[in-house]
Amino acid sequence: MQKTPEQWLDAVSPPQKVRGNLKLFLGYAPGVGKTYTMLSEAIRRRTYGEDLVIGMVETHGRKAIVELAAQLETVPLRKIEYKGTVFEEMDVDAIQARHPRVALVDELAHTNIPGSKHGKRYEDVLELLAAGIDVLSTLNVQHLESIAPTIHTITGIRVRETVPDWVVQSAAESVMVDLTPEALQNRMKRGDIYAAQKIEQALTNFFRRGNLIALRELALRQVAEQVDRTLESYMEQKDIQATWPVREKIAVCISSNPKAQYLIARAARMARRMDAELYAVYVDTGRDTDQTTRERREANLQFAESLGATIVRLEGKIVAEAVAAFAREKHVTQIIFGRSAVGGWRKFLYLNNIHQVLRGAPAVDVHIVTQEPD
Repeated sequence: MQKTPEQWLDAVSPPQKVRGNLKLFLGYAPGVGKTYTMLSEAIRRRTYGEDLVIGMVETHGRKAIVELAAQLETVPLRKIEYKGTVFEEMDVDAIQARHPRVALVDELAHTNIPGSKHGKRYEDVLELLAAGIDVLSTLNVQHLESIAPTIHTITGIRVRETVPDWVVQSAAESVMVDLTPEALQNRMKRGDIYAAQKIEQALTNFFRRGNLIALRELALRQVAEQVDRTLESYMEQKDIQATWPVREKIAVCISSNPKAQYLIARAARMARRMDAELYAVYVDTGRDTDQTTRERREANLQFAESLGATIVRLEGKIVAEAVAAFAREKHVTQIIFGRSAVGGWRKFLYLNNIHQVLRGAPAVDVHIVTQEPD
């Protein structure tokens, strides 16, 4: 029976063992150099005394890969007969019996031949990690489960072999192996990736320049998200309360007022210019009880989501305290408030709320967008 993500995470994090670390070499297309980079690092690490073995490396007949792989110890593959043909797959049990410090496992998304210990290679990797073995592996971004539908839209190709996002997110480190689309196409034309008879077809289909640009963007964003998660985890572990403005994070505070959509649009434009993460924050104080108000609130939140914002619903009696706590938790760098052109005691209350947020939040930039009065 196939394990759930939770069962796998329990398996690779047993209290009596030290879990191995997964290092992932991520690319946006075949031929960018993932396997070459992985092997090169393994050879360098071996010179420092690390015990490494190759569990599986797909050479695809490439001379440079064959030459690098020959410099490392390889655990013999397991032979499996299926429908009258003998196939070779990685031998997970043999690797565990050898118990190296590090195992190299190419092509994480590979589907194993029926009769293998696991159906997918990433499951083989999870077992090695559970045994305390570090793993170096490779993956193209199109094989990430959540991205595969986007790949189909862009390229027209349906990706059959995928890896669940939670597996990739569990990697201790992700390295982007990058190459410009032009350089990759030149590598293709030289015959460094596919056999001569496949080159022209590849260049006019999957390896079209537009496809490669889009795929590269997806891979860069994936690695950036991994870096953001790692930084947030580090800051949480070290209890760092201050905001490190490595990447801008904008929070726009919205209400059920229909004029809030102007505020949201302004925030979205700012986020695009800065390539910032955008949060649309709504604090439910329990006072929005009538149907019309709820409908306006949902319309504003849907509008924010359509512009790429992450919707955040908070609960609290005091709006300023809830917003300040959220800014601390997510290390927000900029907060946007809307203000109607009013005076008197309403203006005083409004400014008092802003001051409460500033007192409770870390150092942030505050923008006040003036709107027309109701």
